[in-house]
Amino acid sequence: MATWDDWFPEEIFGHRSRKPPYTQKIAFGDVKLEVIFMALDKPADEKKLLSFEPTGIFFNESREIELGLIQAATSRVGRYPKADKGGCTWSGIILDTNPPDDSHWWYSFAVEDKWRYDPSAKRMKDMSEFKDSERWEFFQQPSGLADDAENLENLMQNQESMLLPIEERRKRGRGYYERMIAGKTEEWINVYVHGKYGYIQKGKPVFENYWNDDLHYSREDIKPIPGKTVVCGIDCSGRNPAAVFCQRASNERILVLSELSTEDLSAERFAEVLKRYVLEHYPDNDVVYYGDPAGGWKSQNNDQTYNDVLRSKGMLVQPANDGLRIAPRLEAVKSVCSRLIEGQVGFLVSKGCKVLRKGFNGGYFFKQFNTSGGKDYSPEPDKRGNRCADIHDSLQYALVGMGELKRVKGRNKSMVTEFADTGFDIYE
Repeated sequence: MATWDDWFPEEIFGHRSRKPPYTQKIAFGDVKLEVIFMALDKPADEKKLLSFEPTGIFFNESREIELGLIQAATSRVGRYPKADKGGCTWSGIILDTNPPDDSHWWYSFAVEDKWRYDPSAKRMKDMSEFKDSERWEFFQQPSGLADDAENLENLMQNQESMLLPIEERRKRGRGYYERMIAGKTEEWINVYVHGKYGYIQKGKPVFENYWNDDLHYSREDIKPIPGKTVVCGIDCSGRNPAAVFCQRASNERILVLSELSTEDLSAERFAEVLKRYVLEHYPDNDVVYYGDPAGGWKSQNNDQTYNDVLRSKGMLVQPANDGLRIAPRLEAVKSVCSRLIEGQVGFLVSKGCKVLRKGFNGGYFFKQFNTSGGKDYSPEPDKRGNRCADIHDSLQYALVGMGELKRVKGRNKSMVTEFADTGFDIYE
């Protein structure tokens, strides 16, 4: 709001309302503009767009916005002005953001070209939710330290420096980024200074000191071993269901072959997507399914469970027994990450598992919070809106189904619970 007020001061362009939705009606020359400021950062906010009739919508910091909200917005723009008032000369959506990581929907659109408009077919590739006429165009800002860096002549300036030649101003403005990088991690600098895709760690990684990206992550796609069973772990606890596909090699090494990460899918829709995925990727393997034990609980709306829906599509999901408690599941993952077989790691993740890898590298984390004694971390991994958590839950259910939790428990059979003698009677 402060930035907008700097661009369009109220004393010049008109006052802004002081109650939500904050609205400012701007008039200058032949321009009449009504700007409405609205919070749209949660799936529940989609209802705010109902009956909304704007010309365009601008999403700020779009990496924090779920794709479902962007999709909903595309159906609302271009509705003002009406045809009898001349119609729209332009309508659409503008998005800006600091670069997200390579598992984000933005990366898929901008880099992988997965959903771009196909002029020859006159349709969006592989994206039935989008209208045929929609197009996307992306612009990437140069690094703040590059020769062609933008806007340097306006950064860290004052009245005196603004009178200097532009090259002198640009040299001064470059100091803004040079000062910014002090004390920052390489990942932070890549995102906020160089404008590269990357992930900024938010808390304490769940598998810190167990996961080694150089050893556990394959730089190539791992192909399924023909004839060997593939184990699919499924997490269906929210609106972003996920699946991970694993296989045990003949030397007992566990291979993570692929992942299926979705956004905002119903049980029925996910079951269809999962079935098609299995047929396409594992036609020569038997596939067994393990899922959240809670997937067998009945919905509050009807008597059908999530597992019932999957079963109706021919996928018999077994509950990952003893998989309700998160702590033992995490121990199972730590166990396989620590395993060495014939001098090599006993756990290897395929190149295509981007969300799973992101989770291992910090996207699956214990949230940090402040206490009277300093900083502490949540007892369980943060799950709110975290796709990494959905994928990692799926991996845990797969490993439980493969017997890794029993293996951990067997390893700890000799452990005995001891109670310290307090030396006093609490009832006295």
